[in-house]
Amino acid sequence: MTIAPAHAQHGSPIRLEWGPTGGAAVSADADIAVVVDVLSFTTTLSIATRRGTRVHPFPWKDERAQAHADALGAVLAVGRFEAQQLADPPPSLSPAQLLTSRYVERLVLPSPNGSTICAALRRASPALTVVGASLRNRAAVARWLAPRVAAGARVAVVPSGERWADGTLRPAVEDLWGAGAVLDRVLGPGEPGAASLGASPEARLAAAAYREVAERVATELRGCASGQELVAAGFAADVTAAAEVDADDVVPLLTEEGFVAAEA
Repeated sequence: MTIAPAHAQHGSPIRLEWGPTGGAAVSADADIAVVVDVLSFTTTLSIATRRGTRVHPFPWKDERAQAHADALGAVLAVGRFEAQQLADPPPSLSPAQLLTSRYVERLVLPSPNGSTICAALRRASPALTVVGASLRNRAAVARWLAPRVAAGARVAVVPSGERWADGTLRPAVEDLWGAGAVLDRVLGPGEPGAASLGASPEARLAAAAYREVAERVATELRGCASGQELVAAGFAADVTAAAEVDADDVVPLLTEEGFVAAEA
């Protein structure tokens, strides 16, 4: 598929676009891709890498995922509801459950959005540096990005979004806030500073969106569509865990051996 240069935001060193197709477009000539899936892949990823677990992203939760985990000598994450039924469950996509689950050295963590995008970006461009960001680790990711941006790195920020029942992309406001939380720290307050760093209007909008809710982000996260969905399903604790801004001082970096904590 051919992407117009304007849609790929090639004129901006710091750019933002949604989902797998948008992420591929803005990452094609980028040096770094920052993938954001607040509810819940990158939030769970942040907690896992902080604990020292090596996380392998995988698109599908089926027999292929189990075969992949077996080949790696890794544990396959179970589903949220499955974890509730087990006395000593392995990790799941639930960030709240992961905070108290037993430690595993390697974890295959499937997700239809964030995990799928990370794996696809890595396959498409092995030279691209892929990191995972959430509200929990936004300051750590921003500190890691800042000197690279100053040195001229091209950065693509990719809010993952969710999926409608027909498979089409549903832009999810929590991912806009998560992306904006990182960009807010990188760009600094005010439009002049952001523009001087070459941030696209899309990236500047995300930063502004986060600033608008920063003082009440936990309430807004619980009230947004994805948050309400999790609360209604009995996973309000996952929303609470995702809203803990700067709780994790870690930058999950995707390597050939999965996500690991980047060196300071």
